[in-house]
Amino acid sequence: MTASPEVPPLSVGFVLLHRFTLMPFAAFVDCLRLAADEGDRSRQLRCHWVFMTSVGHDALSSCGAAITPCSAFRDPSEFDYIVVIGGVQNERDDVDDTALAYLCRAAGSGVPLVGVCTGVFALIRAGLMNGRRCCVSWYHHGDLTRRFPNVEPVADRLFIDDGDLITCAGGIASADLAAYLVERHLGKAWAMKSLHIMLIDEARRGEHPQPQPVVFDKVADRVVRRAVAIIEQHLGQMISVDELARRVGTSRRNIERKFRDELGIGPQKFARDLRLRYGLWLLHYTAKSVTEIGERCGFADTAHFSRHFRDAFGTTPTAVRKAAGDGAVPVDPFFLHIEARPAS
Repeated sequence: MTASPEVPPLSVGFVLLHRFTLMPFAAFVDCLRLAADEGDRSRQLRCHWVFMTSVGHDALSSCGAAITPCSAFRDPSEFDYIVVIGGVQNERDDVDDTALAYLCRAAGSGVPLVGVCTGVFALIRAGLMNGRRCCVSWYHHGDLTRRFPNVEPVADRLFIDDGDLITCAGGIASADLAAYLVERHLGKAWAMKSLHIMLIDEARRGEHPQPQPVVFDKVADRVVRRAVAIIEQHLGQMISVDELARRVGTSRRNIERKFRDELGIGPQKFARDLRLRYGLWLLHYTAKSVTEIGERCGFADTAHFSRHFRDAFGTTPTAVRKAAGDGAVPVDPFFLHIEARPAS
């Protein structure tokens, strides 16, 4: 596999804020590293990257690991993108005014800015997100809404590319975003090479739904755990029981038996209940219409979605949306706690 010699390297500058989150940073930079060279040799050939902090000191991550070497902020024109990785949110922490000024300078130079994880908070504080939408993790949605009511948070997808501003929910979605940028600049083969070495099957698109929090008590069976993970990753589409069984390497009869033994319901009802719960979450935390949410959750039409929703929650999607807008919480969107059956 050789890159065309006329393709310029992809150059990325990382702004690492105090107590930045390590996972999204590592996922992003490792995707660049693996696309930059043959095999796992890590030479910065097709991709270049620089780690930067306000004064060029080591960058301390939220878990205590430090990244070195870091440089002071460089001329933004050196980079195709400047990626800011945010850290643990504590409103009592000092604001890094030097970093915010650098982000404004980069924006003024026309360099696209990428806010990853709570890096979007820095873009907002720099005054760059006014009237803009930004992708944020469901985990930080409430905090962002409370602190920055003039920004439109989007918590039902992995990342948003608005040209000059790209925002990403963080976590492993950073690898999806990095692969998206690698494919744009170097071609799909290099993006897939990185992901496959990272043991990621394929790049998820920006509009892919974020996994929502699901709580299970000690689901011991390996087949059921794997099937649940697949269902969670495909909340917007119907997966037949036969297809689910094929993906986990078992028979339809066996997977149905295992679900009933572990959870007391079959895989089809479990999947539908989970998609309804996702719809409940979307009603609370997005501005999407009931029709859009029903489609997003894999239901054939609004009537079908509303009927099953009422059966599950005792109220209608419209009533939940109105109550959520009024600040009331008639149904807790995190309430569906599915317990494994106790071992006999």
